[in-house]
Amino acid sequence: MMADAMVFIHGGQHDARCWDPTLLALRERSSTPLLAVNLPGRNGEAGDLSTLSIAECVNSMLKQIREAKLQGKLMLVGHSMAGISMPALAAELNEANLHSMVFISCCIPKEGRSVVESLDPPMAPIAKFAAKYLKTLPPLPKAFASWVFGNGMTNQQKRFLATTLCRETTRITREQVSRTNMPHCPRHWILLERDRAISPSRQREFINNLGGVSSVESVDCCHDIMIAKPELLADSLLRISNA
Repeated sequence: MMADAMVFIHGGQHDARCWDPTLLALRERSSTPLLAVNLPGRNGEAGDLSTLSIAECVNSMLKQIREAKLQGKLMLVGHSMAGISMPALAAELNEANLHSMVFISCCIPKEGRSVVESLDPPMAPIAKFAAKYLKTLPPLPKAFASWVFGNGMTNQQKRFLATTLCRETTRITREQVSRTNMPHCPRHWILLERDRAISPSRQREFINNLGGVSSVESVDCCHDIMIAKPELLADSLLRISNA
């Protein structure tokens, strides 16, 4: 049965605008209602990045879903650091309101561990330094962000990527995560083979940490597939929705 609506959750250093190219591609292909949420403290969504918790992220997302008046079975689509908040959101929505969850190169720490304990270089030293010395992390330099998130993008796509970069909380990267209440809806993984932020080998480890993954689709793409290959991602999401 097709998902009644799709909810998109961005990762670290990004806001909801990063999904715009993929939302456009989806709207050209489907009439399914779409919502890209902003986590607190960015792009106009209220919140204090210096004290932000996963629970506050979940409450904000629930509020935005209610305000959008989405109904029926929701497909949750998370990217990168959304791997720590999307399972918690799913637990609050509960199984009856979920169609599926799609994890796009997500960070999935082992049960009871944190993001800073789970990353590889080049992101690991940045995350560890920021978590130890900073309350918030400024946007990554554009050249480095293009290299780590946008390898293989066109220049136009890299310029768009730069507009979605924002200051990030460090508190939730230190927060221990739990998925014990995550409901048993279908879970799908889109594995990005050219990802420099979360390597393919690390993604496979995260798939094992998550458990219960119904399908894994490998794609020759960089970390920010929603900008680099929005049409391909849109087609993949619609296949999952219709499964």
